[in-house]
Amino acid sequence: MNSPYLSIVVPCYNEEEMLDELYRRLKAVCLLLGRSYEIVFVDDGSKDRSWPILESLAAADPFVVAVALSRNHGHQLALTAGLQTCQGERILIIDADLQDPPELLPAMLDRMDAGLDVVYGQRRRRDGETAFKRGTAALFYRLITCLSEVPIPPDTGDFRLMSRRALNVLLAMPEHHRFIRGMVPWIGFPQAAMPYDRQCRYAGVSKFPLRKMVRFALDAITAFSTKPLILASWFGIGTALITLALAAYSLASWVGGNPVSEWMILIIVISLFGSLQLLVLGILGEYLGRMYEQTKNRPLFIIKNLLRWEPSPTLEISTDYSNVASAEFPDAFAQQGDR
Repeated sequence: MNSPYLSIVVPCYNEEEMLDELYRRLKAVCLLLGRSYEIVFVDDGSKDRSWPILESLAAADPFVVAVALSRNHGHQLALTAGLQTCQGERILIIDADLQDPPELLPAMLDRMDAGLDVVYGQRRRRDGETAFKRGTAALFYRLITCLSEVPIPPDTGDFRLMSRRALNVLLAMPEHHRFIRGMVPWIGFPQAAMPYDRQCRYAGVSKFPLRKMVRFALDAITAFSTKPLILASWFGIGTALITLALAAYSLASWVGGNPVSEWMILIIVISLFGSLQLLVLGILGEYLGRMYEQTKNRPLFIIKNLLRWEPSPTLEISTDYSNVASAEFPDAFAQQGDR
């Protein structure tokens, strides 16, 4: 099958309230372009009716590809599964919550026609989000900019349009703890921002609570900076200086005839050293934990089902399971079974 001009990759988790409207808007934009396309939905182990809805969309529309992961792998790995599955020459990444407007796609394609490999959405405004989330997001992007050796554009998400050659490089990067909005700038190639106003969620609630935000931030920092390790060394130097200052203060008090509470000084020094040791061990543990996960060399994700229409003159049976199709189109609806 010839590769489509455009692939739209959408990771989904418990988005049953969103999928019909999301599909309608994506389909409208694709039809407006008048080029070949596919819409790749990735169900990241949803517990609601997301997968049955995606099954019905894939059965009714030959341009829809539905991917079901074996369990909840997380947003970045679900997105990676969709990027590995898609076949287009240009690839749009968009979340299922419709906060990033798909109607921006034609303008992004025009920008790419000027010789760009990546056009990323850059948020001017974030409607419908709390002051806490906006503040922590702003702090995170400023922090990662200071720590990272690679310039990461501020106020960006995963909403972006990529060329096939940029995607091929991205897929060759084997990190388990992925921070795609930082990995894409690392690739290089010509990239530019597309400013836009982020909208409110169309329906449902956010699937990214504070716990996941903190974990995502740790993944980003440890994946793109070794400066926290250097920071641990500076903590050691700082602790030594504080200890010397306390010793000098105690000696001066003793020389001046003032009583010195040895127990108090001892408690302060022990507490200071103990807390800094735990902090340094925590930093080292984050890096070592990620190295341990990487050395196990497990697959990034496991695909349970893959639904795709594929025209084929004969029934092809392969141990690859990635191209199993029936005999004729349009009745050639292929379902990849459990692996």
